[in-house]
Amino acid sequence: MKNKVLTFGEIMLRLSPPNYKRFTQARSFDVIYGGGEANVAVSLANFGISVDFITRLPNNEIGDACAQFLRQYGVNVDKIVRGGDRLGIYYLEMGASARSSKVIYDRANSAIATSDITMFDWNVLLEGVKWFHITGITPAISQNLADICIDAVKTAKSKNVIVSCDLNYRSKLWKYGKNPSEIMQELIKQCDYIIANEEDADKVLGIKAPDTDINSGALDPAKYKIVVQEIIRQFPRLKGVAITLRGSLSASHNTWTAVFYDGKKLYISPLYDIPHIIDRVGGGDSFVAGLIYGFLTFGNNFQQILNFAVAASCLKHTIYGDFNLVSVEEVMKIMEGNVSGRVSR
Repeated sequence: MKNKVLTFGEIMLRLSPPNYKRFTQARSFDVIYGGGEANVAVSLANFGISVDFITRLPNNEIGDACAQFLRQYGVNVDKIVRGGDRLGIYYLEMGASARSSKVIYDRANSAIATSDITMFDWNVLLEGVKWFHITGITPAISQNLADICIDAVKTAKSKNVIVSCDLNYRSKLWKYGKNPSEIMQELIKQCDYIIANEEDADKVLGIKAPDTDINSGALDPAKYKIVVQEIIRQFPRLKGVAITLRGSLSASHNTWTAVFYDGKKLYISPLYDIPHIIDRVGGGDSFVAGLIYGFLTFGNNFQQILNFAVAASCLKHTIYGDFNLVSVEEVMKIMEGNVSGRVSR
């Protein structure tokens, strides 16, 4: 497939108390699977893109169930490495109104965390691939995974594969003594496109938009021009930088927009008001998938690419689970301004 995409990272078992209950109230959990790079893969498969997801899963029934979960959404899982003792878990308490969502990780010594660099032959895995995507979550897990990610992106560039990275800073993961900025800078040097949210550039690269307060509920996209310009200045081989901007009015009510900078011009998407969020987990991943689809489909029409990505990720907030289970047609309707939610008959 000329537009084949490959993503690499950890997928976890997600356990959530039902009906917005707190952990202390839970007597059962809703069970699904999710993870940044897998979320991107599922979105792309829904958009009709051929996509492989690479990870390491334990060779047991839980690993089998996870692979089957991905396969049902059209993601190719044939190249997943099997082995290790366990699948990582994360517990999600869904927030509402003024109460924030909470995440507790249980992913130490997971199958992928104990992977060895010799387990992934990137020359073989990247054969026939046009676009390779990773996030900053994976190298944050362990030093060996950071080494695997660096090996992957270097091999990808040697094969002229387009590389994207979502910075995705996770403070709870960087525990093995390495400076996150040092590792991420080495990865970014091999990238064509990077994606961040309103905080990532500051947390990872020390680049912050002036006069902004992420807790204010309103962010000015134009102020992020300084951020994207400085990123391009530091990493001149980049072809573009995208930043999503979430205005958090409450856990249930957000605004959503984004910017994209191609090194010459700042593109700003429409602003979406999302007054009733079903599940915001995976919102950034759905944006990334929208960008990748846009670049593979719309050429260099950067405004259309950005608008598609933001519309796709706006829809994700209405869908339970990590995955953005929407079609291209549904995204295009949102782009055209059809946000009434009327029944489609």
